[in-house]
Amino acid sequence: MTQPHFRTEFDSLGAIQVAHDKYWGAQTQRSLQNFAIGKDTFAATVIRALGIVKQAAARANHALGVLPADKLALIDQACEEVSSGKLNAHFPLSVWQTGSGTQTNMNANEVIANRAIELAHGTLGSKTPIHPNDDVNKSQSSNDSFPTVMHLAIISDWQTQLEPALKTMQHCFAAQAKEFATVVKIGRTHLMDATPITLGQEFSAFHAQLNAAHRTITQAMTNLHQIPLGGTAVGTGINSPPGFDQSVAAELKRITGIAFTPATNKFSQIAAHDLIVQVSGALKMLAVATLKIANDIRLLASGPRCGLGELQLPANEPGSSIMPGKVNPTQCEALAMICAQVIGNDAAVSIAGSHGHLQLNTFKPVMLHNVLGAMQLLTDAFNSFERHCLRGLSPNHTAITAHLNNSLMLITALNPIIGYDKAAQIAKHAHDHNLTLRTAATKLGILSAEDFDTHVQPQNMTSP
Repeated sequence: MTQPHFRTEFDSLGAIQVAHDKYWGAQTQRSLQNFAIGKDTFAATVIRALGIVKQAAARANHALGVLPADKLALIDQACEEVSSGKLNAHFPLSVWQTGSGTQTNMNANEVIANRAIELAHGTLGSKTPIHPNDDVNKSQSSNDSFPTVMHLAIISDWQTQLEPALKTMQHCFAAQAKEFATVVKIGRTHLMDATPITLGQEFSAFHAQLNAAHRTITQAMTNLHQIPLGGTAVGTGINSPPGFDQSVAAELKRITGIAFTPATNKFSQIAAHDLIVQVSGALKMLAVATLKIANDIRLLASGPRCGLGELQLPANEPGSSIMPGKVNPTQCEALAMICAQVIGNDAAVSIAGSHGHLQLNTFKPVMLHNVLGAMQLLTDAFNSFERHCLRGLSPNHTAITAHLNNSLMLITALNPIIGYDKAAQIAKHAHDHNLTLRTAATKLGILSAEDFDTHVQPQNMTSP
């Protein structure tokens, strides 16, 4: 006899058909039917976090005497399978759903319950011996469990994805700052010639920008260690046993190694997500810094013959379908576009964060989706940029020297010697008559050639 293709599941609205080979239940199925919006689903890191949070809750409930050992064993194993990624195919819901994340929370509850039932050789959908609400969701609400999942997923992706990629970029710029420390070049302000710097100093600024962004993100991530789990629906903790918040935070810490603690005010973390807005803002800071760096490298590499041409970038691919031999700074362009997208993601998070109405923010999924999306884009872009651009980048010493020697702003070295006005007179005369500063100074009778050479030494102009 062939197995039927569907089984009947029930929720408070009645019966609904679910594919026989799926672990989700009635509420997940209704969400699939009611929110067929877009192609965006939650990342695997969110599913992992759901499994971990449900596992920690079950263990805390058992420790507090409200979940029997036999039920804990079944739920614990099912949660392990969820957090390991084994059951990812059973989490199909769109990001664009209820603003509390309730349907994804119930997706997790139903999958864990049905898998636990299967482990107990029961009937899928029977809610026996494990009930998705009464057992898996015990002592929780979507309103406190989903924000905890948000915090865990964001911290996890930071620690395992973005932070390592960012550190690699930082190390690369630090190494280049040392490598280029003796390469003296002209500085530029307002896109116009300024006093000399070294290429190493220029790259040290890139390194410092990334360092500052790194510190800002790290602090924002640390703030996410506070979680509202234990606040249940609105922050009061109704239907959770005394001490649940402390116990579940301790379990999460044991499982993840992350120092989670109960939020000092659970009402605020359910009604608002200012800490996630802060994280998004820190990611935007990183994107803004990175966009500046990408554009600077692109400008410095412009040419190769009719631009600044001070940097030589790897030739990764042909740059034009009509101009033979053209090579473009494509890694810089891709990185810049990613930064623009991350800045846009932050705008969405900011709007979403401002829409906490009364006791609940109902923009949770879009906030999580945009923060994780920004982190994934930055991770991939950093890895690509470091591998295909920074590793092969080198100074064009010929262009650097030519620009340096041709700059009128070397005259600044003479300010303490002859004064600003006479120095400006030399610079103007050199510019108007297409002369070198040295020649202009001698023609005007202000300095001898020997005195000029003594006082105007570009390498000495790169420090106080």
